[in-house]
Amino acid sequence: MLRVISRTRVTLISIGVLLLIGAITGALWRPFLYNPLWDSVAYGLPAFQAGRWWTPVTGTFFVSHPALYSVTILSFAGMAYLELRRGWRVAMLYFWIGQLFAVFGAALLLWLLTYTPSLWAVVVAENTGVGPTAGTFACIAAATGLLPAPWRVRGWLVLLATLLVTLLFWGRLLDVQNTLAVFLVLFADRTLRIQHTTVREQRLITWVAVVTLGVVELIVLLAPTNGPFGDSDPASGSWWDIATDILLIVIVATALRRGRRWAWWTTLILAGVNVVTGILLVVVIVAVGPAEADDIINGNPSLTFATAVMWLAMGIYLIWVRRAFRSKIGRRARLGSQPAPDAVEAKRLVRQAGGGDLSWVATWEDKTFMRTTTGIVAYQQRAGVALALGDPLGPPAGRAQSVREFIDDAEHAGLIPCFFSASDDTKAAVPATWRSLVVADDTIVDLPDLSFTGKRWNSVRTSLNKAAREGVSFRLTHLKDEPWGVQAQLQAISEMWVSDRGLPEMGFTLGTLSEAEDPDVRIALAVSPEGDVDGFLSWMPVYGPGGRIDGWTLDLMRRREGGFGPVMEYLIAQSAMTFREEGARFMSLSGAPLAHDYPPRAGMIAELSEWLAEALEPVYGFRSLHRFKGKFHPRFQAMHLLYRDEGDLTRVAGALTRAFLPDATLRQFAGAGIDMLRPPAR
Repeated sequence: MLRVISRTRVTLISIGVLLLIGAITGALWRPFLYNPLWDSVAYGLPAFQAGRWWTPVTGTFFVSHPALYSVTILSFAGMAYLELRRGWRVAMLYFWIGQLFAVFGAALLLWLLTYTPSLWAVVVAENTGVGPTAGTFACIAAATGLLPAPWRVRGWLVLLATLLVTLLFWGRLLDVQNTLAVFLVLFADRTLRIQHTTVREQRLITWVAVVTLGVVELIVLLAPTNGPFGDSDPASGSWWDIATDILLIVIVATALRRGRRWAWWTTLILAGVNVVTGILLVVVIVAVGPAEADDIINGNPSLTFATAVMWLAMGIYLIWVRRAFRSKIGRRARLGSQPAPDAVEAKRLVRQAGGGDLSWVATWEDKTFMRTTTGIVAYQQRAGVALALGDPLGPPAGRAQSVREFIDDAEHAGLIPCFFSASDDTKAAVPATWRSLVVADDTIVDLPDLSFTGKRWNSVRTSLNKAAREGVSFRLTHLKDEPWGVQAQLQAISEMWVSDRGLPEMGFTLGTLSEAEDPDVRIALAVSPEGDVDGFLSWMPVYGPGGRIDGWTLDLMRRREGGFGPVMEYLIAQSAMTFREEGARFMSLSGAPLAHDYPPRAGMIAELSEWLAEALEPVYGFRSLHRFKGKFHPRFQAMHLLYRDEGDLTRVAGALTRAFLPDATLRQFAGAGIDMLRPPAR
């Protein structure tokens, strides 16, 4: 906080001067409009005509009403951000150029409009005003241009929409000045480039614009207006027109966000009806006069005019981005070329072209498969999200193309694309504007030079020696090759493990005994002298090109209560020695979610991830699992969640929750929440 204060001193000084002058003149507690100083310091066309050319500077340091001080101070946020990013000189330059240009420009524009039939221009031109908001709005516009994509375009559109609505419906001197200040920055910086937006952004902009139109129509129906098209009293508009617009907007809004073609046509027709209504109103006014026109339309024509202008802009934008609304797919979209591949084809491709540590997980039956021109992408569709697991399957040279095709197909189907537990290669293949979050560290143990010698392997050697003394034996086998008695023991151990937890077994990246029945998956057993299974692991193959098995990935880890103590260390060590003798290059102990070691000052996302890991520790023990795997001194490879921007995170989080816990009930979630809130046991 001290560092931020020290870097925004000019902004804080400006606010301090504003408050000090308000306290000296009493403007902090009495409306300054009635102060005798008003005529001497207020700016506007009358002040310039009277020769008071100093008023653009003096009027900047006053606020017209005490209630507006809080809003005015908040408007300095853009200046503070600009000062943080580009320094105090740039912030002051934007503020004063924007303020002076807006004050002089508004006076000149209104003076010219007084020579037109506009009664609004004549009335507003006679007003004077005070306040720094034109300068602060210029800083807000400049700060918006510094935002990362796609928030920059969104920020610009929100800012311009706000100014357009206030100018069209209220049209005060302040609104004219703020609009001119922002348009000056827009013209100078040229940071608004809508033509570069993605299909998703075009749909989102359309959705926001349509919803905003509905809200604005409702507000102006209930509040008085006084804009360039005339003034209106509350409830003076056409209830029927506005009710029809709002009803249709409610129906099509969500469909527009998903790119549905019928929603685009409906909105375009609605825009056309409003524009035609505005044109017909002009014809009626010209033919019968304004007074008679009020009676004919049963409302105030000013609202109809302003609404028609906004819908005209909406219609032009809809036509411009028409290619973004081609989706005719229902809730369960099938991506890629058809017929879609199945799990058998996915496994065949993995054996031929190889894959990453999670490539075998991607072939499980709970996945949906998208065929691309260069491979296959395994994903689940949850809550409107296309949740791809790991890296695309297929030759390494074509995986970047598969990433691009998956993103394009998902967006055109109205889904949110993202990749979970993806490698650095997939991270490099997504668009540069995408965000990434480390969700786990894959723990890799290299096998060729592995030997359990030295002090750091004491715990592993202890487990091996103890197993030899107690007569515990090791067997690497296939689940279906074991007798019924052993399979029953594994089932009992697994069920006991699940029953100890408030939530059911996790899925998506974590398998069950059903996945372990795959003939390509191997089971490591620790068997006591009495024939009891004390614990078991399941290992999934990691294929390299040409069908060669390069390594093995750990999936299930289960132990029997009251059995051999260090059974997991023993099983992993024995498996590693066996895989090494078979020629495998590595084994992966899989990733422990939310257990990444972030560097100091890694940012808010890192702090949130660490807090979440601590909260979930009583439920799933991710950190404990990470520490356990550290006994085998692995090297770590980051596993990423790749998503378009922060606006998708809430939907992605919901999709991941349902992907990992598809059968969890509300009661189980509530119980897990209670466990998270309990203090840790001593």
